Amino acid sequence: MKPRILLFDIENAPGTAYIWQLKTEYINPGMIKDEWYMLCWAAKWLGEKTIMSSALYEHKGYDKDKTSDKHILNDLWALLNEADIVIAHNGKKFDVKKSNARFIRHGITPPSPYRIIDTLTEARKSCMFMSNTLNELGRVLGVGKKIRTGGFDLWLDCMAGDTKAWKKMVRYCKQDVVLLEKVYLKLRPYMATHPNLSVISHNTSCGKCGSKNLQRRGYIYTNAGKKHRYQCNGCKGYGSYLITKDGDIKGTR
Repeated sequence: MKPRILLFDIENAPGTAYIWQLKTEYINPGMIKDEWYMLCWAAKWLGEKTIMSSALYEHKGYDKDKTSDKHILNDLWALLNEADIVIAHNGKKFDVKKSNARFIRHGITPPSPYRIIDTLTEARKSCMFMSNTLNELGRVLGVGKKIRTGGFDLWLDCMAGDTKAWKKMVRYCKQDVVLLEKVYLKLRPYMATHPNLSVISHNTSCGKCGSKNLQRRGYIYTNAGKKHRYQCNGCKGYGSYLITKDGDIKGTR
């Protein structure tokens, strides 16, 4: 069984609150005027060309309520429910938690469990770039960049119902997903704790990309025993296989 790996990104409207001054200050719950809500999302399955998206302005009822995000959340939930692994930049602290908050808000039950690969976390863990933003990683790694939004006015225009702004917002979100996939593929060989794809697919293959094109590179000795060390000729990442008593190899990491 080939694991389903989903890359996704979300864009939200800001919450609004009453403030006394422009400088940063503590805002207590009583000062909140409006809650934040999701504007749109974009997603694609790893290795596939189609980029999916859903935005508020595309759904029926938008003219009556420009803040109702339940329809796009149902669409996102269906994809997350199908995924074995999801990939997002700052996904653990932002995209996944924000999505969950809106699911709960609308009484939507949790999607089936999935593993999370956070490219921001992985970049910080394995490397020391000058900046770990998605745009800077894309630039430094030579795989592309984000679309320029023109600033906060794009969010304000979308919230006001400007169709031209909405189309630009969706393009921006889609490009983030395209860039995310390219950055992920560059970082993947260095991810020491990447979810083990061979466990999901139930075969002897690269734990990072699923390729069966492996080349033996000596041994690894652990407290559990002696393991063959392999390098994947696909993604170039390393993995190890436990040698059983029968001489077979089993499992990969």
